[in-house]
Amino acid sequence: MFFLFHPSENPEPEVMAAKPKLYYFRGRGRMESIRWLLAAAGVEFEEEFLETREQYEKLQKDGRLLFGQVPLVEIDGMTLTQTRAILGYLAAKYNLYGKDLKETVRINMYTDGTQDLMTMIMLAAFKPPEEKEENIALIVTKAKTRYFPVFEKILKEHGEDFLVGNKFSWADIQLLEAILMVEELNASVLSDFPLLKAFKTRISNIPTIKKFLQPGSQRKPPPDSHYVKVVRNTLQF
Repeated sequence: MFFLFHPSENPEPEVMAAKPKLYYFRGRGRMESIRWLLAAAGVEFEEEFLETREQYEKLQKDGRLLFGQVPLVEIDGMTLTQTRAILGYLAAKYNLYGKDLKETVRINMYTDGTQDLMTMIMLAAFKPPEEKEENIALIVTKAKTRYFPVFEKILKEHGEDFLVGNKFSWADIQLLEAILMVEELNASVLSDFPLLKAFKTRISNIPTIKKFLQPGSQRKPPPDSHYVKVVRNTLQF
């Protein structure tokens, strides 16, 4: 209804192009925002899951991990690493990055903020059990006092459906991802943010996102002890 994607000028090669291939663990981590962005753009992708140290070492030996780190994404004949670079490329490729530099820099600011919040949640899974409860309480407090008030204010000031330029963008996708992650820690976290509540409903009902939120999609569940163990064993930390 309000989210038309930019058509390819030469659709034929796009149709024939190989699906993007994602190399990461069978869990959220730093790859989940990439999955969200591709899914929101309506792009099908393949995944190869890292389960062993040997798989990781082979990627390194083959020279495919620029700085020895995953995520790794194969797309458009390129091998890409570094999460922020991958997300920026995808946002630009699928017309989710604003109409000019001023909109792009705002999208960058907003996504950097939500990424900071999500990184705290990501790292919480690796904390010692005795620290987890306190850490989660701190994350929820920061979401309610530092992050969510900012986005509530943005939506109130411009009175539009989307965060930037009244058009669906990467900023909207990642804010919804962050909201849902915090709600997994505290279901009532949006009780004081009526505009964010409405935003969550609105963005969740965009067809590509609605599909991604359904059971059986490539969206990953919150990290469990098995995921933490595999990551620790593979990366040896």
